[in-house]
Order: sequence, then structure tokens, then C-alpha cells
Amino acid sequence: MAELYNDYSVFEKLGLADEPIGVKFSFFRPEGVPALEEDAAMSLCEMLRLSQKEKRAFYFSKDHKETCVGKILLGMEDMAPFAESGNIGKRLGVFNDARCNQHFYQFVPKLDRGITNYVSFMPVSQLTEEPDVLVVAAKAPQAEIVMRAMTWSTGEHYKSECTPVMGCAWLLLKPYKTQEVNFIVPALVHGPHGRELYDSDTLLIGIPYRWIPAIIKGLSEMPFHLEGHESKEKYYAEFEGILADLAERAQNP
Repeated sequence: MAELYNDYSVFEKLGLADEPIGVKFSFFRPEGVPALEEDAAMSLCEMLRLSQKEKRAFYFSKDHKETCVGKILLGMEDMAPFAESGNIGKRLGVFNDARCNQHFYQFVPKLDRGITNYVSFMPVSQLTEEPDVLVVAAKAPQAEIVMRAMTWSTGEHYKSECTPVMGCAWLLLKPYKTQEVNFIVPALVHGPHGRELYDSDTLLIGIPYRWIPAIIKGLSEMPFHLEGHESKEKYYAEFEGILADLAERAQNP
């Protein structure tokens, strides 16, 4: 079993309501992680929420029942033709025609068939190995700090990509496959919205393993609360002061 090499304690400084969750995709059965109850029947996004709310680690396998499209997205099973036709989205009232639903299936991230048999959900305080994707649930002011930590030492720009259904694919699988940080608003996605999983002002940030060290570094080094965010007056005073100072210095570079 691989040892942890990242220190996740810095996330405690954010005051998050939910502990960040590490997600791991495995071909082999995870070691040191208990299985989700055999009689559990829930969607992939509900499993994530369960791990957050109950602060417990568990793994889901292809033998468990999943009530949405999670197994399809994970490459554990194929999509039924009637679902792939797009008729579900039309019946839900999300689209005016099945073709609209069917159109974006070509863009939704999915894992290749058969490479993932298990998915582990682990609060960071219970991690047994480095996760493939770290999920942070945050209010906008907290999310701003996390995203700024990403760009703090890299200059990387923010990205948010999602669709009105299959939001779990964009939160978990897009970061894993592209190695890009992605954030979504669960209130804009049909499943999490209908299942009432999060408050309407919650953002979910999916951080792939390659970006975890950089974001932890940013959170460890940078100021969390900026003077220009305290009030509109302080924002203008600080910004105008910086411009005036740089303009003066630029006269004799």
C-alpha cells in the first residue's frame, strides 16, 4: 500500500462544513477500506454525499446496486439503447427533444470498459493512499480560496464544464481523465438538485492527483483573505494605490 505524501491538514483552515473526500478508482479490491453495505442502493453522487455527511470511508463495487448512470460512466456496464437514445432527458423535462440529450453523450467523460471494478470514497483524515481525485464541497468564498491556491504558483486559469445531467462525470471523471481541475454547481445538475444533496450555494471542486500538491502548497503559502475583498472601499483604495505607485515607478524604470 502506498504511503501518503501530501499533508491534507491545511484544508482544516478553510472551515469547510464537509471534510474533503478522496476518490480512488481501482481494478483490484481496495485494502483497508470497508465495503458499502450490500443492501445499499443509491446513485454515485449520493455515495459521495454519504461519505461527506457520515464522515466515513467505504468502497463501491460493480456488484453493488447503483440507481443512476454511475456504473455506465465508470465503464462497469453498457448503457441500454433506450437510454442512449436520449429519451430519458426528454421525459424528465430537461430537453425538448431526445436528440438534444443524445447529442452531448459524445462529450461526457467515461472510463474505458472493464478497467474499474471498485470506487473508494475516503474523507482525507481517513485516507489509506493518495486519491485519484480530491472533491472539495465549499461555499463560494471558500471555493475562491481553493481555486486561487491552484493559480497561486502556476498562473493556471479556472475552468468549469458540465452538463444538466450526469454531473458526476464532470466532477469525478473529467479531472481524472484530463488532469485538469474542474468545478460544478450541483444545483444546476438535475440529479443532485432533485435529490436535495447540497445547499443551492454549494460548489464542488474536483482536483486530480497531479494538482493536489500545488493546491496544498498554495493554501500553505498564500493569504486566505485579501484586503481588497473586505469591502468595496478597500478594494478601490488598494487597487488605485497600486496603480499610482507603479505609474510613478515606471517613470524611472
